Amino acid sequence: MSESFEEFKDSFSYGSRSDLAFKFLKRLDEEQAATFLLELLRRLGDAVDDGSAESLVQLVYEFQSRAYSGPSGQRAPEFKDAPFAPLRRPLKQARMGLVTSTGHFVEGDDPQPFGVESMTQEEATRRILDFLRSAAQLSVIPSGTPSDGLRVRHGGYDIRGAQKDPNVVFPLDRLRELAAEGAFGSLAERAYSFVGATSHLRLVRETGPSWVERFKQDQLDAVLLVPA
Repeated sequence: MSESFEEFKDSFSYGSRSDLAFKFLKRLDEEQAATFLLELLRRLGDAVDDGSAESLVQLVYEFQSRAYSGPSGQRAPEFKDAPFAPLRRPLKQARMGLVTSTGHFVEGDDPQPFGVESMTQEEATRRILDFLRSAAQLSVIPSGTPSDGLRVRHGGYDIRGAQKDPNVVFPLDRLRELAAEGAFGSLAERAYSFVGATSHLRLVRETGPSWVERFKQDQLDAVLLVPA
């Protein structure tokens, strides 16, 4: 079966060659995608000779940035600007919270999206459209949870780095260290995470306000927001 170059590059984004690390190819036009692949092969040849993959990594970063910062052909959601909110107390006295859209949860407390027990990452990727139509589920994560007690599932990004070291997108260890050093007053007893591939309108209109009330109950002065 013949396949056009456009079909080939688009297949990395939830297609026959689905790879969340390279789904950005779909957002590039054919000329840009061809330039990327040719340069990738050239630098791969160089890496064989010099044993360094640094230039390969930089190339991927460069084209990911180009793809995601450019026009996507999809209408982006629009939100009203929020007023600047100054801290009520100095950072050295502030109670800090953590909220991420990375899809983390505590082992043994699986949010079971769509009622599915032990959903695999592969199924989450296949069901990305279901997530995008649904309201987000907020997972509560005690701040004392060790890194090896965390699990992650998200159909919108490559979670392999987060599995190796949760702190790359869920920096709970780093916040504990900063709190111990006195960088801010204290770390809240609970952190929160959800799958960011969700209905933005439902997040703003339905689930978001109830989350804010929960954060108020935690008496947070500031929140570190980590997107994925």
